[in-house]
Amino acid sequence: MADKIAFIGAGNMAKSLVGGLLRHGYPAASIVAADPDASQRAGMAALGVTVVDSNAHAIDEAASIVLAVKPQLMRSVVQDLKGALSVDQLLISIAAGVPSAAIARWSPKSIGIVRCMPNTPALYGAGVTALFANERVTARQTAAAESILAAAGHVIWVERESAIDAVTAVSGSGPAYFFYLMEAMIDAGIALGLDAETARTLTLKTAYGAAVMANESTNTPAELRRNVTSPGGTTERAISVLDGGQGKPLIERAVREAAQRSVELAKEFATQ
Repeated sequence: MADKIAFIGAGNMAKSLVGGLLRHGYPAASIVAADPDASQRAGMAALGVTVVDSNAHAIDEAASIVLAVKPQLMRSVVQDLKGALSVDQLLISIAAGVPSAAIARWSPKSIGIVRCMPNTPALYGAGVTALFANERVTARQTAAAESILAAAGHVIWVERESAIDAVTAVSGSGPAYFFYLMEAMIDAGIALGLDAETARTLTLKTAYGAAVMANESTNTPAELRRNVTSPGGTTERAISVLDGGQGKPLIERAVREAAQRSVELAKEFATQ
């Protein structure tokens, strides 16, 4: 029988992970989710897995425990588990900004912890998640964490937990940057006389195609951009406006600011 996986919290990200696991053939009988909200439990139960309202009950005999709760709830959730945890279990946190050292301090036992930074496309199985493992995580637990998060998309490992701040800035917050650009392009299309639906379709399909092209091509994004920028053409005119407005440095600054905020949040949780 497959190792039991317990989810503490049954929100959207937890549902996406469970749904992905089930699609990949993981047995529903080996998955349990706990949540105090009856409607959240009902949504998870619809996937065919066991749901309970007791966190301690959920983690009983679980090999991996996915902490899918809001960052501000992490301390009380982990501390409340107290004697229910065993040293051979694995804690997998998908809460943004909460360092593994804080989780270890709140835990009543020395335990393996994997900290993850997924992004919202994971809700559609198209996410990318960075993972960091503390020194107590075994090879078997590393494989288990990777298989759980891979159910929602691509997985990468980082060797230093500090890298999670950069990951948060690039991929965690990253979808919002692209949505911002899409929003601006749609508005520009409407201003140029397109109807809203046409502007939206052109923008979203172009964004999707560009992402597929960048992902599949052996060329770098910079090379791909140059390939579609003919001298004296329309694209060159548009890029010159972005360069004149310091578009690239502004984006780099925005990403740096997001990383700095991630550092600040981690420090706040570290003192709790």
